[in-house]
Amino acid sequence: MSSIKYFIVVILVIIFPIIIISPAGAEQISGRSITLSSSESNASDITYTLLTDALPTSTTPVKSMEIKFCTSISESCTTPSGFSSSLSTLASQPSGLGATSGWTVNTSTTGSLRIVNVSNSTNPSGPVSVIWSGVHNPQIANQTFYGIVSTYSDSAWTTAIDTGSVALSTSSQIQVALSVKETLTFCTGTSITNQNCGTISGDQVNLGTGSTTATATGTSVFAVGTNGVTGYSVMVTGNTLRSGGNSITAMSSGGASTVNSSQFGINLADNNTTPAVGATKTGSGTGTATLNYGTDDNFRFVSGDTVASASGSTSSNTFTVSYIANIDASTPPGAYNTSLKYTATANF
Repeated sequence: MSSIKYFIVVILVIIFPIIIISPAGAEQISGRSITLSSSESNASDITYTLLTDALPTSTTPVKSMEIKFCTSISESCTTPSGFSSSLSTLASQPSGLGATSGWTVNTSTTGSLRIVNVSNSTNPSGPVSVIWSGVHNPQIANQTFYGIVSTYSDSAWTTAIDTGSVALSTSSQIQVALSVKETLTFCTGTSITNQNCGTISGDQVNLGTGSTTATATGTSVFAVGTNGVTGYSVMVTGNTLRSGGNSITAMSSGGASTVNSSQFGINLADNNTTPAVGATKTGSGTGTATLNYGTDDNFRFVSGDTVASASGSTSSNTFTVSYIANIDASTPPGAYNTSLKYTATANF
């Protein structure tokens, strides 16, 4: 299973002190920039945003504006291959050009971004912002091209008022690939910090000395999580407590702890009170103890049982396993022990 991220570098427009051939009497627009929503070559539906300081000529109404895109700054403009404004629209009404409404896009010249407002009679004021959507970028990657910005006093883009130019560039996409394999995180012990398997320690659970008047108890822990889409299962295998040929009766049917009886059982419940043993599950995962092992004060032991599971991919949880042992008056003396194995299986 893999995941591919695309990082598209939005163009940083650097305004060079480019000397352009301007119509007679036209003044240079200062503080000009053109930003692209994506500089990916040959990309469609790109937003071009023109920003400038206040126009140098503030006493003549602007009726049309144009950004002509060229491969170089010269009297002869060659449109970059693949660039097109044929589907361009205004994302919003421009600001700073005078009238706050009535501006429309003209797409008759596909190598230029154009707007027009025949009725504008208001002088420009303040910073200018014009945003076009639906532009198609030049098709060559890492190509420098230029936008020549001009304002006009007529609605036919012929009588220039102010002008200026901006250098831009397309870019190649940087593709970053990361392969994520199926994983299962699982560890067992008697002590852990949160869900960090790097801190797990211990492999001995000492239940102490058996008594006919009190239940012997102890705990261990395991942490488990997986990115498997169908989750995981944790199974316990092993034998009941034994000493030579003698054994403590496994609680194969499940039930409550009863002193003065032969019992060995476990559970993963959060709030045992009889006896008071165990701890609440921790972690942000969605794993749960199974029904036979998740009920408070109900203990069971059957080798091969599933004690915890999750139905989908999940962060890790830490479960506390509680152990109980009871003896009756006829239980033979001896050192009783067992070795239990917890096995986690990811359901890939």
